[in-house]
Amino acid sequence: MKPIAFVFPGQGSQSVGMLDAWGDHPAVRETVEEASAALGEDIGALIHGGPKEALALTTNTQPVMLVAGVACWRVWRAEGGALPAAVAGHSLGEYAALVAADALPLAQAVPLVRLRAAAMQEAVPVGTGAMAAILGLDADKVVAGCAEVSQALAANGGEVVEAVNFNDPVQTVIAGTKAAVDKACEVLKGMGAKRALPLPVSAPFHSSLMRPAAEQLKAALADVSLAEPKIPLVNNIDVAVESDPGRIRDALYRQAFGPVRWVECVRQIKAMGLGTVVECGPGKVLAGLTKRIDAELTGLAMYDPATLVEVKTLVN
Repeated sequence: MKPIAFVFPGQGSQSVGMLDAWGDHPAVRETVEEASAALGEDIGALIHGGPKEALALTTNTQPVMLVAGVACWRVWRAEGGALPAAVAGHSLGEYAALVAADALPLAQAVPLVRLRAAAMQEAVPVGTGAMAAILGLDADKVVAGCAEVSQALAANGGEVVEAVNFNDPVQTVIAGTKAAVDKACEVLKGMGAKRALPLPVSAPFHSSLMRPAAEQLKAALADVSLAEPKIPLVNNIDVAVESDPGRIRDALYRQAFGPVRWVECVRQIKAMGLGTVVECGPGKVLAGLTKRIDAELTGLAMYDPATLVEVKTLVN
């Protein structure tokens, strides 16, 4: 088998009925039932029927994406798919990667990400924070532009904008207070960005404004059973493979208010000698980013029976 990595998507890839294509596959059914029992609600009904607006609520999006990613992973294993040589997850997807690596039980992961989502939503009042995708500009210029704007607005008190998602070499997401993000979009377009797109999100995720949420998450993480991952896991915040549960807890805490270094994560996967990256879960976002980060890598997506067959054929 070709050496492969599995990666798990985060918020933004959710859709109503995103597990329907698997039908009544036992691995999917059991995953949904386990998660529903842990949350005390029928998460399967939410995934199947939505509505879209309910799925888009951060407090729902994070647990449903975790469940969807883990369900696809369990189907892969149930259908004879081999263990990958490494796993990783984009932002929230890191929790699915931890479950896949047997480092975190799903029954504990689901309520944990529900708490994470609620804390993030509460940390910044709706309307006062913002995020935007900056396209067509090198990441180092985005970082410099954000620093310039934050410094210029420092006298206003509390205004901040930061680069928070390094998705591909010329796609970087910024986040912060709304006024600072709006100003940064103007400045970055002036620096050569092709587009600056405001994102329909309810909080400035991964920015320093999320520190209060991170403190709540830190307290919850102390009570969660974490074990050494059985598959090497490249984390977002340090682009590191950690085995010590204490260091994994600390990385998850810092990830809540630190940037998602996805470009570096994918390059680290390549440095580990892995040429194929399989996105496990709804959508094709990460598969597309893989190819834009390094054209020598093969990016595949596995989200239904047809793509499962395709991936097994290509990697075996």
